[in-house]
Amino acid sequence: MGILKGTELSISKLVGRAIMDYKMLRDRDKICVAVSGGKDSLALLQILNKRRSFVPIKYDILALHIDFGYPRSYAKKLERIFKQIGVKYRIKRAGVLKKTKPKDINCFWCSWNRRREIFQAANRYKCTKVALGHHKDDIIQTILMNLFFHGEIAAMSPKQELFGGKIKIIRPFAYVEESMIRRFAKEEGLPHVTCNCPNALTSKRRKVANIIKDLQRSCPEIRTNIFKSIKRVREDYLL
Repeated sequence: MGILKGTELSISKLVGRAIMDYKMLRDRDKICVAVSGGKDSLALLQILNKRRSFVPIKYDILALHIDFGYPRSYAKKLERIFKQIGVKYRIKRAGVLKKTKPKDINCFWCSWNRRREIFQAANRYKCTKVALGHHKDDIIQTILMNLFFHGEIAAMSPKQELFGGKIKIIRPFAYVEESMIRRFAKEEGLPHVTCNCPNALTSKRRKVANIIKDLQRSCPEIRTNIFKSIKRVREDYLL
C-alpha cells in the first residue's frame, strides 16, 4: 500500500489519535465508509485503507456511495476509483428524488435522506461501524450552528451510537482541519466533486464558516478555541 509521508502521514497520525481517544475501532470491525464523492470522504477512504497495513487491529472496509443521480456518470467514476484503491464497494441508487420537487431540496433534506440510505445499507451489509468524512471544521461549525440557530450547546460527536446502538457512527477526521484534507486531495490528485446545489451558497453552514473565517483575522486560534470549548464547560457560570 506504500509508505505514508508528507500531508498523508500528518493526517494519518491525527486519525490514529482520534481513533485511540474515542475508542472508535475494535478488532474485526467491518467499516462502511460513506463516500459522497467529495474530497473529505475520498480522503478518509484512502487513509483508512492504507492504515490497515500497519495498525495492530484488523478491520474490513466497504465503500458505499448513495447515487442521487448528480452529477451524471459520477457513480461510474467512483467505481473506477474504488477498484483502483482496492476496496470492496457498493453503489446504491436512491429513488427519493422522483418523489421530491426541486424547490423542496435543501441541505437538510439531502443530508437526512442520504444518511437514511447509508444506515439502511450498512445494516443490510452487516457493517459494525459507519465512518463519515466530517472533519474538525465541520464540528466547529456545528457547535456555532447549534448555538446560533437552535439555542443549545451541542457538538458533532466523533463517536456516536444511534437507534439503541444498532448504528455506530465514527468520525476519524475529528482532529483534521479541512485545509489539510484540501492539500492532501491536491497532492494525491483525488478526482472529487463539489456540491452543485444552488442552496449550498446560502446555507447556514456556509454563513457560519464565513463568520469564523472573518474572526480568524483577529484571532488565529479561533478554530481550536471553539473546538476545545465544548470540553471545557465551566458549570459554575451556567444559568
